[in-house]
Amino acid sequence: MTIDAILFDLDGTLADTAADLGAVLNRLRREDRLAPMPAEAIRPHVSKGVRGLLAVGFSLRPGDGRYAELHQRFLDYYGDSLCVATRLFEDIAELLRKLEAGNIQWGVVTNKPSRYTLPLMDALGLAHRAACAVSGDSASRPKPAPDPLLLASAIAGAAPARCLYVGDDFRDMQAARAAGMGAIAAAWGYLGDDLPVAEWGADAIAQSPADIIGLLR
Repeated sequence: MTIDAILFDLDGTLADTAADLGAVLNRLRREDRLAPMPAEAIRPHVSKGVRGLLAVGFSLRPGDGRYAELHQRFLDYYGDSLCVATRLFEDIAELLRKLEAGNIQWGVVTNKPSRYTLPLMDALGLAHRAACAVSGDSASRPKPAPDPLLLASAIAGAAPARCLYVGDDFRDMQAARAAGMGAIAAAWGYLGDDLPVAEWGADAIAQSPADIIGLLR
């Protein structure tokens, strides 16, 4: 199968954002006079966004009494510290260069709100290179619905069947399947604490970004 575009999740797939997001969570915990959580306890939950972080840090779910307040404070704090410790994962820069050299488009589909996606991609030097950057508020429904992936493929001008989606969360695979795209699990990412990655139903599991090029051969 010819691949015209590869779409990536952002947090936990292209960029290691765990340190900055974890710092915001621990800032909120300090303000509640709670001890900071270790990075290794926070990291698996980063791909679930603020919802997942507030669940692990405060045992809160949407609709709980303090959820809306803490959610807003989290977003405000994060907006002031988007790219302090965030970096591209090892070998991502080389992977993107190889895709560009091979005339394969690449883009980003994330559930992160656009007010953070675009500034973060700009800070990482990716904004002007991506064929598309679709955020959680870009389409009518976020992942695991197929809507943002289908929007991304339309912006890139690539048929969904000729796209791959790479992500580090089970819902990424669900979204790829629903959109009719190839589904690649990024085993270098955060992976969550639900199903083991081998049970996600991915077409392939990439242990490192370098494996993506091998899958195209």
